[in-house]
Amino acid sequence: MLAPAITNALTIDVEDYFQVSAFAPYIRREDWDARECRIERNVGRILDMLAARQTQATFFTLGWIAERYPQLVRRIVAEGHELASHGYGHQRASDLSRAEFTQDVTRAKQLLEDLAGAPVLGYRAPSFSIGTANLWAFDALAQAGYRYSSSIYPIKHDHYGMPDSPRFAYRVASGMLEIPVTTLRMMNRNLPSSGGGYFRLLPYAVSRWMLQQVNRQDREAAIFYFHPWEIDAGQPRIPGIDAKTRFRHYLNLARMESRLHSLLADFRWGRMDRIFLARDAVPA
Repeated sequence: MLAPAITNALTIDVEDYFQVSAFAPYIRREDWDARECRIERNVGRILDMLAARQTQATFFTLGWIAERYPQLVRRIVAEGHELASHGYGHQRASDLSRAEFTQDVTRAKQLLEDLAGAPVLGYRAPSFSIGTANLWAFDALAQAGYRYSSSIYPIKHDHYGMPDSPRFAYRVASGMLEIPVTTLRMMNRNLPSSGGGYFRLLPYAVSRWMLQQVNRQDREAAIFYFHPWEIDAGQPRIPGIDAKTRFRHYLNLARMESRLHSLLADFRWGRMDRIFLARDAVPA
């Protein structure tokens, strides 16, 4: 293990390849059921990987997936992982009215809890889509019974981001705990350091160094995220997509699983709830 003895949060956004926001212009939501769903096999591979390392993680799970694969949800909980919510239908929070958002997150929470027989305390917005224009989402989450969110990415990005927001866990006005995904502060800007497409783009040694810096310099736990489709190089290709979307989605899929094995070996990992909700000194 190359990093200090800090337990970082390993998180998986449980959605399938055809549900990613970048594919929304190319795949109609009403056609999802006609697509080959590969989520069960891919999440199973992830669970096997984590079991081999005796590592627990947080699975931010779509209600749409849970409804169709209840046995997968039950396996996640049975193997000691945290079940959290990714909403029901993978609609960006910024595209929903307050009433629609409240309905989505409440429906997802109730569905996940009914299937798993376990409380669902955490939520992550699809595409980190809580921002300055919809901070009311935190009030809706608190009213629905969530205790924390991991929905803000404090970077500049063409689809999301709040670069001026805090880099580490903080409480918002509703009392909700927001736990931003990890960035590294360099040259007066926040650099993405928490997984996703950047983890597939950059050499593994660079990603490892960035996480080490957060542990060593900031003395903070990092939050890392990825998706089950990112370990699936054989997933069906979506025709007609633009070049940027094609590059971002398919880059280095064949290398992802081996990089995850390295990541699990080089750092200590755990569940979001056990790392952050147990803290007594999170600023109000």
